[in-house]
Order: sequence, then structure tokens, then C-alpha cells
Amino acid sequence: MSVESTTVNTVLGPVPAEELGVVAVHEALLSVVPGAEHAFDVTLDRAEIYEVLAAKLKDFRAHGGGTLVDSTGMFHGRDVRLYETLSRATGVHIVASTGQGPEELLGGYFLTPQTNPPTPWPAEKFADLFAREVTEGMVVPRVERRGAAGLVATAATREGMTATDESLFRGAARAGLATGVAVSLRPGADALHDLDVVLDEKLPADRVVVGGLDRRDLAAAGAPLEIARRGARVALDRVGTEDTDHLTDAERADLVAELAAAGFADRILLSVGATGVAKGHTGNDLPYSHVLTSFVPLLRERGLGDEDLRRILQTNPRALLSVRPAR
Repeated sequence: MSVESTTVNTVLGPVPAEELGVVAVHEALLSVVPGAEHAFDVTLDRAEIYEVLAAKLKDFRAHGGGTLVDSTGMFHGRDVRLYETLSRATGVHIVASTGQGPEELLGGYFLTPQTNPPTPWPAEKFADLFAREVTEGMVVPRVERRGAAGLVATAATREGMTATDESLFRGAARAGLATGVAVSLRPGADALHDLDVVLDEKLPADRVVVGGLDRRDLAAAGAPLEIARRGARVALDRVGTEDTDHLTDAERADLVAELAAAGFADRILLSVGATGVAKGHTGNDLPYSHVLTSFVPLLRERGLGDEDLRRILQTNPRALLSVRPAR
């Protein structure tokens, strides 16, 4: 199926895939740690939040950006009405996501055993929860559903996948199969194991993007190359972050060049992992435009040309986000 014949779910409705432009595939708009909205020392001034996010999205667009994916899932500040307004005002397409994870960030309801004997929420319940946000619209709590989610995002516990995390991953994979949207996963300690969990649900590998692969431990273990070999998409999504846990941008650029030289340029995705507005935690304050302004020159220095960059920044994310016929 041609990518050009498909559409992508944005907060303003389906958009032809070829209209997305440059895509930032793993970002956050409003990111609120669950419960922070009730804290006495946390303010949620809607007008102020709008102004900050609008300025950052306009900067992204001014530097050539076309589409931003908010991959924070259901309960970390997602505000569909706000995102609709921002998209209209800035001209940036916004793709919002459903999904949850890891276990430690789930609300108590989703950790309460629903079976006898007690077990974690079964995968099928998560699958139904996520799929309905694609087919019926994303929940605005206690009010309505608005807009179709364009991605199912989930994450595993950093120290290793828990039983609840596994239910989340399997539920995400089943929702992806049922609705035709892709699945974005952030692995725990073992990226290959975590990828295998969703592939075990018969989700095609090219419908999966594995994020966080510029984590130093995962890169050192050879995970990016092996995940690409398995047919999944490789996301280096903390571009600009240089700390003990992550590669430097120079090392990221070397990794992109290595993957491209191995024949996997069609599986590479890039993002900053920036936080537009963070509440209850310290966000990543880099601009959404950092890939375009600072990282692309490093890739050119390593020999990547216009066609390579077009594939990585436009064609690959377009293929990922295009909704396929449900199975």
C-alpha cells in the first residue's frame, strides 16, 4: 500500500500522510505527573500554558517542522481541546497518543486486581481501553470523547518489565492490530525482550517503534542495530540530551550513520523528547526544533545527503503514523 494513499489521525481529524512534513515523533506538550494537578504548589494556568506551547510550536514550524507527536499517553496531562486550539493557531499538525506505562505511573484503579484470584489488569482490558480511544475518540474525563488517537504509547519499568508492564505491552499490540495505528514502546532493561513481547502478539515489526535507543546502556548492548534487523523502527529520541545515561549528539550521529550504512535508513526516527510545559517534574526544556537546527548538520558531516534526511525526517515517520486497515 502506498503511504500517499493513507491518512494519519491528528487532533483535528484525519490528514493525508504526505502533508505531515518533518515529524518530531516522540515529544511532550503538557506533561503532568499524575496527582500533581492537586498539589498546593503546582499551578495550572491554562492561558500561560497555551502561550508557552504556542511559542515553542511556532519555533518548530519556523525551522521547518510540520508535525509533532505527543507520545505521553492518556494520563500525563494530555489536553485534547488545548491541542486542537494549538494546532489551529500554529499550523503544526499534532498527533496525540493513547496508552499508559510504566507500572509505577499507573493510577490505582489500573493496579487494582480485577480478577479472582488477583492478577494484574489483563492485556485484553488494556487493549479495549486503548482501542476505543482510537475508534471512538480520546477521553476528556467525565465529559466526552474528542478526536482519534494516532498512536498507542507504552513503557516498561526501567529495571525490567513487570507483569503489569507485560499486560500493557500486549494490550498495546492488540489495540494496534485492532485499529491499524502503530505502537510506540519504551523498553526497560532489555529492549529486545520487550520488543519480542509485542511481536508475540503478531503485530508486524514495522508497526512498532522502539524509543529510548540512544540510552547508553541499550546502545552499548547493540540494541539499535538488532532491533532494526528485526524489522522494527529505531527511535533516537533524546537528541540534544547529553548526560551519563545518554549518548552525546556526536555519538548519536555516528549511530545514525552506522545504521544507514548497514541498510537501515528506512527504520531510523529522530526526536528531542522535549517537554513543552512540565508540572510536578523537571522537564526537558530543549526546543522541538533542535533536531533541525543542531543535529542535521552533524548528520551532513557524516555523509548523509538530502534524500537520507528526507527519509529519516519525513518518509519514515509518515509510514509509521499512517493508519492501516485493522486486522
